[in-house]
Amino acid sequence: MTPAGVGFRFDVLTLFPEIFSGYLTQSILKLALQQKLVEICLWNLRDWSPDQRHHQVDDRPFGGGPGMVIMPEPVFACVEAIRQQGPEPGTLIMLTPAGERLTQPLVRELSGLKRLLLLCGRYEGFDERIRLGLKPREISIGDFVCNGGEVPAMVLIDTVVRYVPGVLGDEKSVVEESHSETGRLEYPQYTRPREFRGLAVPEILLSGNHQAIAQWRREQSELRSRRTQPTTERSERKEGEP
Repeated sequence: MTPAGVGFRFDVLTLFPEIFSGYLTQSILKLALQQKLVEICLWNLRDWSPDQRHHQVDDRPFGGGPGMVIMPEPVFACVEAIRQQGPEPGTLIMLTPAGERLTQPLVRELSGLKRLLLLCGRYEGFDERIRLGLKPREISIGDFVCNGGEVPAMVLIDTVVRYVPGVLGDEKSVVEESHSETGRLEYPQYTRPREFRGLAVPEILLSGNHQAIAQWRREQSELRSRRTQPTTERSERKEGEP
């Protein structure tokens, strides 16, 4: 059960929960977990395998072909069991290249929920009946192939937790950063020293004229945004590999 006071819960369903051990003990996420602003539960799909001896969760694809496919039995059993362990079933998300692209507007939408179940694929992907029967929301982090869904799950967690109240020291950071509500990339940032290897801080930032600085930052943000063209074509990827 989610303890009282926890603002957001992630349940990660994976064959390799140990991958997350270092990730959960660092930086902003570590503090969010300590302060109980976020809860992250790791679940090993093998624990729900019908094969109690070998804990098998995958098998060869019908019709032939390379690799192995994750079977539906352990995934259904795992999802159904985990959904009963919280005050609400949460939203099931399948990390897959066939899904909708993870964008900042989608991140904001997901952050408005209270619980996400992240289903991480491996090998040649999931038996299609998992998608048809459990009806997960399918999300992709980009047009490239990962070895599994664990890294995409970390990306999704990393982006969503920034919107959880109290996680960031300065709540304005979410508004001003790249791909935020403005729809533009963030302006260039500088700190000490004023000059480094012949590269100097723009004089406008040292002027103390806050109105002029704000105008410069808007202009720089627009310039950066115009230089960056979004990718519109989706490359071919294996089903089940984010």
